[in-house]
Amino acid sequence: MSEELALSISIASESMTKAISHLEAELVKLRAGRANPQMFDGLVVDYYGSPTAIAQVANISVADARTLTIQPWEKNMLQPIERSIIAANIGVTPQNDGSIIRIFLPPLTEERRKEIVKRVQGEGEQSKVAIRNIRRDAIEGIKKMQKNGLSEDTATDAEAEVQDITNKFIALVDKHLASKEKEIMSV
Repeated sequence: MSEELALSISIASESMTKAISHLEAELVKLRAGRANPQMFDGLVVDYYGSPTAIAQVANISVADARTLTIQPWEKNMLQPIERSIIAANIGVTPQNDGSIIRIFLPPLTEERRKEIVKRVQGEGEQSKVAIRNIRRDAIEGIKKMQKNGLSEDTATDAEAEVQDITNKFIALVDKHLASKEKEIMSV
């Protein structure tokens, strides 16, 4: 197999790995009934005119299984953090006591669990689409190499290898989704 072909397959595999990493990061943000500071990873707060991640302006910690506390470095950041959490619409209501913000995570209702599972499945489908697009690009690259002199047998083998890699990553997405669904649906 030529160096260019091996590089193309390697790049496709790395891109698929990044798609899986993105899926994992998105799944962590979806709460499954337990307190997890990472559910605030995507939230930004207006910090003196510039959007800044909440984790950079406050300490987020787990008080117990259903409670998170957010302690800003500066007291004047309490209101902006509270507004940011409310605007994010993640199903929690912040409680400001003047020095820290407490987030109580209510037990999930069956209906809310099903909504979260639908979001999980949507994230999974986006990851599968991304992986399939990477596969398509890799196979198009192999076909271009074939037009430029790559033998038909080598091209067919390379396409089969890309498909095997794709199947492996799609199975990994399904495994992550099944794990998260089980976590969400367990009471």
